[in-house]
Amino acid sequence: MTIALIAGAWLVLMLLGVPVGVAMIFVAMAYFAYTGIGLAFAVQRMVDGLNSFPLLAIPLFILAAAILNSAGIGDRLFGFAHALVGHIRGGLGQVNVLASLFFSGMSGSAIADAGGLGKLEIKAMREAGYDDEYAGSITAASSMIGPLVPPSIPMVLYGVIADTSIGSLFLGGVVPGFLCALALMMMCYVLASRRNYPVSARASVVEIWSTFKGSFGALLTPFVIIGGIFSGLFSPTEAAAVTVAYAILLDLLIYRQLTFAKLWDSLYDTMKTSASIATIIAGVSMLGVILAREQAPQQIASMFLSFTDSPLTFLIAVHLMIFALGAIVESLAILLIVVPMLVPVAMSYDIDPVHFGVLVVFNLMISTLTPPMGVALFVVAKVGNIPFQRLAVAILPWLIPPVIVLVLLTLFPQLVTFLPQLLN
Repeated sequence: MTIALIAGAWLVLMLLGVPVGVAMIFVAMAYFAYTGIGLAFAVQRMVDGLNSFPLLAIPLFILAAAILNSAGIGDRLFGFAHALVGHIRGGLGQVNVLASLFFSGMSGSAIADAGGLGKLEIKAMREAGYDDEYAGSITAASSMIGPLVPPSIPMVLYGVIADTSIGSLFLGGVVPGFLCALALMMMCYVLASRRNYPVSARASVVEIWSTFKGSFGALLTPFVIIGGIFSGLFSPTEAAAVTVAYAILLDLLIYRQLTFAKLWDSLYDTMKTSASIATIIAGVSMLGVILAREQAPQQIASMFLSFTDSPLTFLIAVHLMIFALGAIVESLAILLIVVPMLVPVAMSYDIDPVHFGVLVVFNLMISTLTPPMGVALFVVAKVGNIPFQRLAVAILPWLIPPVIVLVLLTLFPQLVTFLPQLLN
């Protein structure tokens, strides 16, 4: 009953427009005051929740992506993708997906992808004659690739809360990221063929080489991260710091567009995003004490064990639960509140923690596309000036490709675990 009241109060506050993290803190403080634990303990839990060395990777990866984006790398990646696949049926839809795959190697965030490349992609598709619904929906759908390919902010968070190798999680997301891109490109081909969308002329070898040279430095970013981690040169957190230094040097020595004003804007955007994430983490740290006192993890474990009798049925139940929650709750909150209670149950079924982590992150990225709380939809609607209601309807067919990929990843764990096991 207590957990139900807390969850209800939290949802009411969010419906009233209170930010997710702030709503968590309000509810937790009310519980602590009512039970007599004391607000001093609540504040201490907030500090302890943020006092984590691996969490430093999050603002650093966000800063690296912001610096590279300030160099106009989004334009370069879009140009390279256009030269490679612009001539395939689906044209700029195919370019949209491939550019997001490239950009995901820098951002690690679906929202950064939707906001960073989204405006450019929608503008180009409008000018080429694509309707707003198609342009907006493929932009939102392709943004989910961002957190699958390293670096990935949700993977970092999962690694911290589940005590799992972040480097292995990064590698585990590579194949799913490429499979998701391939599935979306196939969907582009089918819809473009039915609707007779335009295609671009095939680029020459000279054009492909020219655009490749312009984006080569940024395309190396994920290789710098993964190579450094698995060669033992640095930890995942140190890799984030190295990525920032790499982004600055790349901008200063090659792109030469970094100014103090742009650097300040990148720092400011990083602080805003990081503060939002930190607020949610602080709120989750307080709720974690409440859930432990009320024995919520044990209750959830008992519930799952009572109606799931195999790893597969457990994973199906988890997928359905996350998909349902994702329609009404922000994905980061689900990752930080619900997942820690599911990890022990997954371990009891001998499910590989890397496999489980990638499945959870993949499912959460699908939830960023599901109305009414799909965050990626709100971002794309804003940057593309598209009515949210129209975009919410247009995105529905685009949920099919990632769901198919999620089913494949669930049935064939080797698609996730192959690379981590190979390099480990």
